Amino acid sequence: MKFVLILIGAMAVLGVVAMAVFVFVVQNVETPDYRVVERDETIEIRDYPALIVAEVRRDGDRRAALSAGFGPLAGYIFAKEREGESVSMTAPVTQTPADEPIAMTVPVTQTPTDAAGQWAVRFIMPARYDLDSLPAPAGETVRLRALEPRRVAAIRFSGRATDALIAEQESRLRAWLETRGLAVAGAPTYAYYNDPLTPGFLRRNEVMLELAATD
Repeated sequence: MKFVLILIGAMAVLGVVAMAVFVFVVQNVETPDYRVVERDETIEIRDYPALIVAEVRRDGDRRAALSAGFGPLAGYIFAKEREGESVSMTAPVTQTPADEPIAMTVPVTQTPTDAAGQWAVRFIMPARYDLDSLPAPAGETVRLRALEPRRVAAIRFSGRATDALIAEQESRLRAWLETRGLAVAGAPTYAYYNDPLTPGFLRRNEVMLELAATD
């Protein structure tokens, strides 16, 4: 019995160490730089510089489109179907409705997570690349795009990013912006920072809303 207890204890320690190594690796991938303009607990207003992204458009609800878009993007960065070097994985993976922009006049309880439509799923490219230095995609599925500098409001939350949880957090963010008289410029972006194997309590998710320019 003593041997069994020692074995169980050793396995538990190894499990904790393995989880710590896994979390360290996942949490230390490159993320885009931004400047925090204002912070209110889990909400931030941020200024992002210009970013280069690899983008795939997919139809369906949020989860289906995210899953369908991830494969071609992973194939691009790992050079599965193209020539040239692989590109380092970054975080977050982002997803934005690619239909009509959602203006601030939309009720704060309305979100597009469970609605079928077209979505833009994106990997943000490492900062050392520009459009000219990135390897060309093998076909037309993956497109390279330059995003203009922008100011966004972001709300950060943990847990598995279900439609219900995203809708709740997006509503909170929209209500926060409404109380401050800040207008939204377009559709929301959902950002996922972690591997699917990461436990929910360790996950970092965000809803981001681009803010309209002010005079």
